[in-house]
Amino acid sequence: MTDSLRIIILDDEPKMGRILARILTREGYTVEAFDRAGDMLKALGENGADLLVTDLKMPDMDGLEVMARARDLNPNLDVIMMTAYATVETAVNAMKLGAFDYLIKPFPNEELIMLVARVAERRMLREENQILRAAVAEQFSADNIVAASPAMRDVLKRAAKVATSDVSVLLRGESGTGKEVLACAIHASSPRKDKPLVKVNCGALPETLLESELFGHTRGAFTGAVETRKGLFQQADGGTIFLDEIGEISPALQVKLLRVLQSGEFQRVGDAQTFHADVRVIAATNRDLEEMIETGQFRSDLYYRLNVVPITIPPLRERTEDIPALIDHFLGRARQKTRRQINISTEAFERMRVYRWPGNIRELENAVEHACVMCEGDEIHLGDLPLVIQNDQAALAVMESSASGRQTLEQIEKQALIEALESTGYNHTRAAELLGITRRTLGYRIDKYNLPRRNPGVQAGSGVDQ
Repeated sequence: MTDSLRIIILDDEPKMGRILARILTREGYTVEAFDRAGDMLKALGENGADLLVTDLKMPDMDGLEVMARARDLNPNLDVIMMTAYATVETAVNAMKLGAFDYLIKPFPNEELIMLVARVAERRMLREENQILRAAVAEQFSADNIVAASPAMRDVLKRAAKVATSDVSVLLRGESGTGKEVLACAIHASSPRKDKPLVKVNCGALPETLLESELFGHTRGAFTGAVETRKGLFQQADGGTIFLDEIGEISPALQVKLLRVLQSGEFQRVGDAQTFHADVRVIAATNRDLEEMIETGQFRSDLYYRLNVVPITIPPLRERTEDIPALIDHFLGRARQKTRRQINISTEAFERMRVYRWPGNIRELENAVEHACVMCEGDEIHLGDLPLVIQNDQAALAVMESSASGRQTLEQIEKQALIEALESTGYNHTRAAELLGITRRTLGYRIDKYNLPRRNPGVQAGSGVDQ
């Protein structure tokens, strides 16, 4: 990726620009340096670029204005801002205009190299994600699946791979994370896409009725069975059946489901005849099936039949990069429904961005719909959001801390690193995923802030992933 990344450097000190260009050229990038904004913008318009590294304070044009004009010329341009003025307000303004990240002068060469490597990696992932989204059926990838975070890109990659096969899939994740949407996407990009996709919520029906729904029944099999009826497995023949809340089915029904998975055979309720269906099974659960196996609530043989390819969808609080994209996504839907050009204020957007979303994507979607109904004009304000979000003390504390400007960007970054390391038990791979950076970048920033690489309370050699 390095040899295809074109970089423009803008610094009103020519010597500084030449030094940075030399550093990045040695890394294999194509680099051009400028000391005047007008010359840089002209070159960008004529020759294009992938990344702009620009100073914030310059005599002829403010760095934020430079960034805005540059992104007008090239909307896909990534921007790294260099600044000696490390305030939260500066960073917020830069991020709103689309900055990828920032560097606080003076900075070590390694930090610049690491940050540019992240840009190259993200651009590569962006291209890869476009390919993956095209592989997932158009109606789902374009309209329903948002994957701005590395965690969700990994989910989509795994889904795209399993879609072409015919094995059973088990979707894991909290309620509201989008398991049904992903099941639809897998079916829509599978060889069975032209056959039925049948969905059933196993937790919404009592055992006797669920058995009848799945396998069908004969006339007179039970009170109310006035006619013979095909079950969902027969209706899904040749296609896919989505069994949501699979952890809720009874042990007796688990035995019958296991038979279908093993042989494709089943019997209707009240009928001795054996039927056969060619069905691909996608199951989903928010329960700990392994614990249920230990307590005898779930059959281990059924678990292994369902869990051929597991896909875990992380909760929204662990993929915060998706929140802005999801807000835009649901606002777009609202605009189509209401035919109003509804926007969202900075204060309301920030509150939604820092809120923890215990109900995940479903809660966020409902919050946007609620706000669109409650807002009187064409802009959503903080008071239009659901009360639970308005009154959330944790989100309020984060916003007040940022607004006060008492913390520098370095302090905020250091605290984010500490929280990620502590929340993952100092597992560097998981901490890097949580922060949306590479392990190499995480290691560099641990050293930068002189943070411990291991949990101070855990002895070396304890098995913690470093």
